[in-house]
Amino acid sequence: MVIPQGPNQRWSLDFMSDALEDGRRFRVLNVIDDFSRECLAAVADTSIGGARVAREMDRIAQLRGYPCLVVSDNGTELTSNALLKWQEDRKVDWHYIAPGKPMQNGLVESFNGRMREECLNEHLFPSLRHACRMIAAWRADYNHHRPHSSLDRITPWEYHQRSREDQTLNRANLLTRTLGGAGHRLQ
Repeated sequence: MVIPQGPNQRWSLDFMSDALEDGRRFRVLNVIDDFSRECLAAVADTSIGGARVAREMDRIAQLRGYPCLVVSDNGTELTSNALLKWQEDRKVDWHYIAPGKPMQNGLVESFNGRMREECLNEHLFPSLRHACRMIAAWRADYNHHRPHSSLDRITPWEYHQRSREDQTLNRANLLTRTLGGAGHRLQ
């Protein structure tokens, strides 16, 4: 697969699971922008089916726009009729990794490892609400306060913002050249 050169070119998603103090299981749906390494969503709930995944993807897209491509494993939630219809209706390409080859989706797998080590393994969750709050706080810290060596030692949010500024500057430069040089100002 081509390395993304900008935001929303490729998102990766995967599920994790954990348990509350009383033993009830819950799942976490993680969605990552592969370009900026930003965690776009970390949704925790006791059940997350294909229709819920589609709703969460639409919620993210309201803020960020739709991705060109999504990469995931081929779990039942991700191959459901609801998600296949979502892909078709929104013209989003989807790539399913080979069964048993999680490193084909390495960025989200790496993210999952960090979340497991730094959040899920560090806390006991008395309730789903508590788990959601702790995961949201960890996600905010990951996106906004932790520099990443793969991103020139800046945070995923800063990397995303810098990319948006670069894209805006590049568009302005292209329009200036197209309209005949520096003498033309865009209104």
